[in-house]
Amino acid sequence: MDEAGVLLELVKAYSPSGREEPGVRAFLRVAESLGFARAEIDEAGNGIARIGSGRPQIVFLGHIDTVEGELPVRVEGERVYGRGATDAKGALAAALLAARNHAAAGEIVVVAAVGEETDSRGARRLIPTMKPDCLIVGEPSSWSGVTVGYKGNLSLSLTFEGGRSHLSSPEATTVETALAFLDRFKEFCAARKGLTPFASLTAKVHTINSARSGGKEVVKVGLNVRLPPGVTAAEVLRFFDENGLAGRYKVVDSSEAVEVDTRNDVVRGLLAGIRAVGGRPTLVRKSGTSDMNLAVPAWGCPAAAYGPGDSHLDHTDEESMDVQELRKAVRVLEDAFLFLAEAKPA
Repeated sequence: MDEAGVLLELVKAYSPSGREEPGVRAFLRVAESLGFARAEIDEAGNGIARIGSGRPQIVFLGHIDTVEGELPVRVEGERVYGRGATDAKGALAAALLAARNHAAAGEIVVVAAVGEETDSRGARRLIPTMKPDCLIVGEPSSWSGVTVGYKGNLSLSLTFEGGRSHLSSPEATTVETALAFLDRFKEFCAARKGLTPFASLTAKVHTINSARSGGKEVVKVGLNVRLPPGVTAAEVLRFFDENGLAGRYKVVDSSEAVEVDTRNDVVRGLLAGIRAVGGRPTLVRKSGTSDMNLAVPAWGCPAAAYGPGDSHLDHTDEESMDVQELRKAVRVLEDAFLFLAEAKPA
């Protein structure tokens, strides 16, 4: 099966978060066809394919789930279109193809995790069961880019309660109270603005809902906060506690920012692979989050994120993958896997 065929097999299996089984089954079929002797589904629903044995153990942690919104799967010239082609089935396809002829020391484990787009439940269940020597997280960075940092994520539901009053009253409505609090929080974020978006504390309100019952008014605010290195979730929550919201917010999801040592073995192996294919590598730091935020602190091993594709196409109706780029990423990963198999774990 060639590069386009592997990617098509994965993309044709629509697998949004919470309904990943068709994608996981497709992943297992592809892995077995490429010579992975051990391919199975774990208790969390993750697809796990293994090749080789012993140490070092190199884990490629990709994700098989996508955002909602099925797209027509088609091939136009050298481009494959479909949901997940970029985020992040292209990375999984590259890893499976690159590892299929693994004959060096150690084991390569390719993981098609579930739930990455929502609550990372697959990675959260997997992480305590493994202790790899090296980690590559499968996310689009372009074939010549290596991602070395992700901002942290803090998703919150805030609750504001107040008495219902006539709109002609001089007293602030509960909605106005909520908006005033959000203005204070924007000032808190502005005071922690760095030189780059990656270094800045940022926040976005994604929902505001108000409801009235008798003389009571309740306003619910959905807030997403992106944490740069150096600003923790605890610091943000302390602001809420000290500004009248203690006990009136719910943490929906939380992960701290992560930034790896750019001299670690995984980064070095990927950079060398990119140069070997004729590329000029770049180091990328992203404002989003990934399963790297969870795995790096827990495993403490050399790590980076890598995968073909333009991340600007993630979640869009134009999501697609250039097969030539996929081929280059396969060659990069082949070199990186060999480099890591031969290097002493850091």
